[in-house]
Parts: sequence; C-alpha cells; structure tokens
Amino acid sequence: MKHRKRPLPFIILLGLSLVFLTSQARRDPAYWYRQGQAAMEDENWSGAVEHFLECLRLSPAHAGAAAGMAECYYGLGEFGESLVWVRKARALARADLALANLEAAVQTALGFPDEARVILDAVLAKEPYNREALFTAAEIDISRGRAGDAARRYREAVGRYPDDRRLFISLALTLDSLGERTQARSYIDKALEQHPNDPIVNYYGAWLYAQAGRLREAGDLAERALVEKPDYRAALSLLAALRYSGADYEAALGLTERLVSLDAKDPLARYMRGLCLERAGRLREARAAFAEALTLDPQDEFARAALEERLLSDTALEDPERVSWAAWHFARAAAYRRGSYSEQALFEYKRGLRLCPFAPERRAYAELLRQKGYPARYLEEISFLRDQGLSDQALEDALGAYQSLLADSLARRWNADPMLIARPAWNVAVFCLDAPIGLFHTDAGAAAAAYLRDILVHERKARPLEDAPLRQKQFSAAFSEARKRQADFFMLVSAAENERDLSIKAELFLGATGAPLAEFYAYRTGADRLRAAVRGIADQLVKALPFGARLAARRQGQGLIDKGKADGVEKDAVLVILKNGSKVNFVKNDKTINLSYAKDDVCGVFKVTEVSEELSAGTLTREGFFDRIAEGDGVYAQKAEAAAEPTREAAQAAPELRSLLRSLRLYH
Repeated sequence: MKHRKRPLPFIILLGLSLVFLTSQARRDPAYWYRQGQAAMEDENWSGAVEHFLECLRLSPAHAGAAAGMAECYYGLGEFGESLVWVRKARALARADLALANLEAAVQTALGFPDEARVILDAVLAKEPYNREALFTAAEIDISRGRAGDAARRYREAVGRYPDDRRLFISLALTLDSLGERTQARSYIDKALEQHPNDPIVNYYGAWLYAQAGRLREAGDLAERALVEKPDYRAALSLLAALRYSGADYEAALGLTERLVSLDAKDPLARYMRGLCLERAGRLREARAAFAEALTLDPQDEFARAALEERLLSDTALEDPERVSWAAWHFARAAAYRRGSYSEQALFEYKRGLRLCPFAPERRAYAELLRQKGYPARYLEEISFLRDQGLSDQALEDALGAYQSLLADSLARRWNADPMLIARPAWNVAVFCLDAPIGLFHTDAGAAAAAYLRDILVHERKARPLEDAPLRQKQFSAAFSEARKRQADFFMLVSAAENERDLSIKAELFLGATGAPLAEFYAYRTGADRLRAAVRGIADQLVKALPFGARLAARRQGQGLIDKGKADGVEKDAVLVILKNGSKVNFVKNDKTINLSYAKDDVCGVFKVTEVSEELSAGTLTREGFFDRIAEGDGVYAQKAEAAAEPTREAAQAAPELRSLLRSLRLYH
C-alpha cells in the first residue's frame, strides 16, 4: 500500500512548529544550563562559559550557572575570575558545601591557603569525612611544602573510599613527588586494575610511568586513553612529548597537528611543533612555528627563548629577522626606563643587542650605563657606535667630554684596556639531563639551561662554555664532558612548571672530580617568570663562586688586577697572590666554597688601594725572601664569600604536582 504524500501546508506547519519550539527552548534558562553542562563534559570550558552566561542573562539568580562559571574558569586556570563567580554562587546557595569546597580549592590555587583552611574547617565541622574537602586539605599541605602530610591524608581517605580513582591517583602523584616511585606505581596500578578503560586513569598512569623513565609503557597508556577519548588534549600532548623524547619527531609532529586542529589558538602545540622541527633539522620551519606560538601568546618566554636561540645560531648578524625580534626587547627596555626600572631595562637592552649588535638602541643602553655610574663602559659603548658609523655631533661631543673626564683614570695611568685584559675567573659548563616529560613546555629544563648560559655570557665572574652540548644523557656523561673541556665547574639544570608558576633547580659540581658543591633554587610566578627565575639562579651562582682575578700589570711595589667595582672589589681588601699555573682546589665547607692551594704557591699579598669600574690597583708584598710576583699570577680572596644558602622553595612549590591535582579535581 502506497503512502500518500503529506500535503505541503502540513510540512510548512510542522517546520514552523519546530522553529517555534526551538525559539521557546532558547528562552528557557534550563536549556542553556544543559548546554553548558554538556560543554563542560567535553572540557570545552570557553564554550561552556558562553552557555552559562546566556543562562544567567535570562535568569540572573541561577546558582547552578554561576557555579558552572566558577568551574569553567577554574578549568581555564583563571582563578581570580573563578573566585568572583564561586562567591556569587555561594551567595545564591549558602548551604551548598560543594560550592564551599570549590571556593577553598580556588583560594588554594591563588596562593591563599589560610583563607582556604577557614572554609574547609567549616565544611569538615558539618561533614568530618567530606571527600572534596579532604582533597583540598591535601592540596593545602602540598602548597605549604608538606607533601608527606598530604600523602598520609590521602592514605587515610583511600581506606575510607577504596573505590575512588581520584584518591588512588592523587596518592600516587604525591608519593612520586616524594621520590617513592615503587609505592606510587603500586597505587596507580591498582587504579588501572579497577578502571582499565578509564581515559583519566590511563592518562595519569602514563604520566607517572613517564616520570619513572618507562617511556614505552607510558606511551601504551596514553594511546589507550586516546582510544577511549580521542580528543583528550592532555593525553595527546603527553603522547607527543613521549614521541619527541623517543626521537620519533614525525609522529610527534602529527600529534601536534591534531592538537592544533582541536584548538587553533593553542600556543603550546605550536611550541611543541617548533621543537620537533628543530630536532629534525628543519630550522627555518622551526623558527616559523615558534613565531606562531608567540603570535598567539607574546608572553610565552619559552617560545621566545627558543626562537632567539635559533636566530643566534642560524642567521647572520645583519638578518632582518633578527631586527624585528630584537625590537620587542628594545620596546620593553624603553618602557622599563620610563618606569625607572633600570636593572630590568639593562637586561632587555642586553637581550636585544645580543640579537642585533649594531642597533641604534645601543646608544640608549650606553646612556643607562652612564646614569648607573659606569662612565668607562659608557665610553666603550659610544666608541663602538662611532666605529660602526652611527655617530652624530652630540655623540662626538660626548666622546670628547668622557675621554677628557677619564684621562686620569686608572686604565689610562696604567695604559691598560679593560676590554683586552679582563677575563672571567671561572669556566662553567651548563647542562641539562634528558629530563622526564614536562607538563606544559616540553624540554623546559633544556630551555632554562640555554637561557642561563646566555645570561652568563654577560657575567664577569663566570664564563659559560657555549659550545658544550647542552643536553646530556646522564650525570656521568655531563661529568665527562666537563672534564674534557677543563671546566672549573659544571651545572645540571632542571625545571618544573604549571600554568602560572615555575621552579628551577641547578646543581653545581666540581669539574675536576664531579663532587657536589651547592644547590640553587628559584621559584617565580606570574609574568616574566622564566627570566626572573634564571636570573635568580645566575645571581646565586655568582655569589657562590670564589673571587678570582689576574695580576695584569706590575710596577715595582704596585700592581693592577683585572677586576674592579663591577666585580665587588672594595678598597683595602687584602688578596692572596698565587704563582701563574698554580693548582687551585675547591672545597665545600658548610655554606661556603673555599679555595685550597699549596703553601709554596703563595707569592705574596695584594692590598687594594684604588678601585675603578673594571680594574683595581694596589700594593704588592712578597712572601718569603725572593720576590716571585709576576704578571699573570692569580689573585684570590683569602676567605670565600658565603655561598647562597639552598632554599627548598622551588621543591616546596611543586608546580607540576599542584597542577595535576587541580586538573584531577575537575573529574568528579
């Protein structure tokens, strides 16, 4: 029997009815709230925010939508905005303990554990075993550097809630951060046994196996997570990093393409792509990828450092590409100068001039040096500008004035050019080990080590061995490389980060024996954290290294050394003179790195009588009957300066652990 065709008016009426019903639904706050919840299930936080905002436009007192806004901003890492919304939601639903727990979690993420503790105490007074409150209490312990207390808290909770996958994962992550990897693996394996097809469990299992160096098993778990959840960005990113670590750059590139297809505005995917292209030898494409990452996020210091490293290695001094990227630093330097932040301005000028040495901004840099009280350096800089044909009448007048001013300087009286005779005291090799997989920027340790090496180029107390391979497979390889290059010291640099915090650790070893000498830590948050943290490590290193100079010239009982005010030399300081070629040993003694040497190598004593920017003059007193003091002898402080005391702030901050636990909280 044939069906009769529907009459056209009926079809039109049906269509109009559907349009009317859809229109009516879109005026219903519940419709938008459901859309927001669905977007949250897919971890589409930005899309969910749009839906919840529409719900709140129609129903301003919708507590669920306000709470959803708070959750979304928490997921986006915008904790300040999350706090605003969770407080609005709590005002609308005062008895909701879940919202109280969320506010405590946000306060913890913002770095206010005391405020979070007050909220949690109120929750636990009503429900002593409230699960979410226990999670946040453990996070507070970790933020205060008490990961052991957090582990005990998680263990107790596991006994009470033995089927909670998040507790097993949290305990495993915390134990791993404490170095208890065997126990950590036992707990993550239990979670995998209970939830073999859960993408969340498989992802965190992959992370923990990667930290243990078991990259093949980690890759298998990451792939299993993606089978269950193909668009799981965290798992995709981790798998890309694993393929990169295994030198399978083409596979890693393919995974970064998937990440870009999921979110075209993801700068980390572009950065990762740049790393893969770089290691594959496709250097021009690598620079383009890093540039794309910076277009999306101009504040990504890792991408900028990687791009600048490539520019310094791959392009000529006059390359226009260098000019455009150096301009960014010069603009920042000018802004810092206007704000009277001279040290930050000097740093930016140095970075810009390293990329583009012939830039006219060198004149502003020179002027800043003059204002800081370094007339000799000012004269050096403007003399360089004149030599490059960048002179004008004002610069010529300044040259004449400062040449006259410095006519009676220490350098002139001794006929010594500081640029020719000064040399760094110690050779330092900077390395990073092939590190565990990072949470945000892959190879973060290598980026931090390269940045540190670049900063040390401008230091006068230490000279980085720039041609030494940065990445080393293991400690023994780094030690061997340092010995081969006759480095006085070598450093192993590692980094850990989350979306807003960065911690860097640098271990200092003796180049001749590999003996450990010191550990330095730096923890920074907010903007410019890579620069500030690496600068902090450099400052600690320079402070820890013993003072050393060279007798550059001698006139009877007077001598000149190649260090001055810029190196911390003070008038009346008494320094020991060792004959040229003497073997100097370094000994760790409590908080200092002391020098030791043979008594027979001591030639005499140098007492400082006059200090200039880069040179110092003083009297010479021989040791023994014969005068053995000669130009080229070493001049050292008799007592070592106190080394920077190791702080545990970076270890306590545990940025990766805190970020992993925060992300885990989103999976109820």
